[in-house]
Amino acid sequence: MMNDRLKVNINEYLPLRDVVFNTLRQAIITGEFAPGERLMEIVLAERLGVSRTPVREAIRKLELEGLVVMVPRKGAEVARITEKSLKEVLEVRCALEELGVVLACRRITDEGKEELKKAHQEFKKAVESKDFLEIATKDEAFHECIFESTDNKRLLQIINNLKEQMYRYRMEYVKDIGYHEKLVKEHEEMLDAITSGNEKKAEEIMKKHIHDQEEMILKNIHQQEEEKKEKDC
Repeated sequence: MMNDRLKVNINEYLPLRDVVFNTLRQAIITGEFAPGERLMEIVLAERLGVSRTPVREAIRKLELEGLVVMVPRKGAEVARITEKSLKEVLEVRCALEELGVVLACRRITDEGKEELKKAHQEFKKAVESKDFLEIATKDEAFHECIFESTDNKRLLQIINNLKEQMYRYRMEYVKDIGYHEKLVKEHEEMLDAITSGNEKKAEEIMKKHIHDQEEMILKNIHQQEEEKKEKDC
């Protein structure tokens, strides 16, 4: 089902096809379009108030990025999250996050500690709201605050380049309400380890934090695959 919140934000500096592409791309990354959901040109064009041409061009670009797949006799649909793509992204994320917490332990300032505490409180409020998009945004902000504390511009650049790829997986694990309490607890442990300068503890917590997320998302992927098999039978 097409999401009612989907809207195109006109940017006078970008061609319409790029605006449509960015709109659809964001909708997929944030989970507004679910994995396996069909993307029908005519419906999207009507919803966005544009012709079918920029929508068709956007879908082609999304296919090249791996966010959309073309299914025979069905057309375009949002690519499902695969075990391989998940592992690739989280392997990179784990390495960068572990480096980030170690450097943060060494370099975080008093001001940085206050910012991290504030980011954690905002994350807790988001969890209480049960708004998945808000939880994912505040979760990302907490981790970004850790990277800011490293005072390493190159590391920040790499993370920013991977941000959108990671966001799609972040949305997957915040959708599990039963996981929220665990997320809050792990963030609290990370906060304590970083502010006390305990590098080893911070690294261990982060490694487990990413590993647990991988296990939880893999479980969901396998469940979706089983449901798809049953549906196709």
